[in-house]
Amino acid sequence: MKTKFLFFIAVLLMGCNADYTPKPMAFIKLNFPKKVYEKLNVDCPFVFEFPAYSKLLKKENNCSMDLTFPMQNGVVYISYFPLDDNLTSHTEQSRKLAYKHNVIADGIMEQLYINDSLNVYGVLFDYEGITATAAQFYLTDSVNHFFRGALYFNTEVSDSILPINLFLKYDIKHLIETFHWKDK
Repeated sequence: MKTKFLFFIAVLLMGCNADYTPKPMAFIKLNFPKKVYEKLNVDCPFVFEFPAYSKLLKKENNCSMDLTFPMQNGVVYISYFPLDDNLTSHTEQSRKLAYKHNVIADGIMEQLYINDSLNVYGVLFDYEGITATAAQFYLTDSVNHFFRGALYFNTEVSDSILPINLFLKYDIKHLIETFHWKDK
């Protein structure tokens, strides 16, 4: 019995001769498509460029639409409203919707957008932390048009989708920078 025990200990000690180093945790490797943009071609009072790897799903009776990103599992919900002396109510509603996530977000950064030559003004709400939305924005000419968008993922926004979140936020900024009104 004593020899079996010594044999077991000897085998156990011989099996432990290599140093073990735990592997660090890592993110999965993501392959992003090349940044290629197409110009919006719909019967609405605005134009912007959107990514070629997204799909534009127009709603039935107005200029609201969904810009889906199937490979990134996200969607930008887009709404358009003609203004009738109600700019303040639209901006306040957008601000309320944006700050609805303030309880969960680590921070919300507002970026002002002004393009006097194209008569486009707006705000981008950029979220830090784990929230239901990754970014929201609105654009207006302050007189006739109001355009709103919100980026949502079909999963919880967490550190694991941070690269996808940053990838799509760049596309939203491109949409804002290429946006203009048709009647201008």
